[in-house]
Amino acid sequence: MSTKNIGLDVEPPEKECEDEYCPFHGKLPVRGQTLEGEVKSIVDEKTVVIEREYAEKALKYERYEKRRSGKTVHRPPCIDLEKGDEVLVAECRPISKTKSFVVVEKR
Repeated sequence: MSTKNIGLDVEPPEKECEDEYCPFHGKLPVRGQTLEGEVKSIVDEKTVVIEREYAEKALKYERYEKRRSGKTVHRPPCIDLEKGDEVLVAECRPISKTKSFVVVEKR
């Protein structure tokens, strides 16, 4: 099975998988935003929760405050992840009720 180009400047995984929702080996196209985050928990075999920090401007105080948000992300079997890993995720079509992003690279 061949690895396809997903249009992002990322290294394709060395392992191959049969997952239809893998952007490298399946039919899932990626589009839109790319986000970086840290793996906070591994829900099951194909789902992880990432946490990302960002700055939001507080208009009342005219300064920035740190915020965090969690996001449920699809993990293809060809990418090995552990809790605490830094990952790059890309937006895709909705896979389930809560998953609209897929892991494309372990940093």
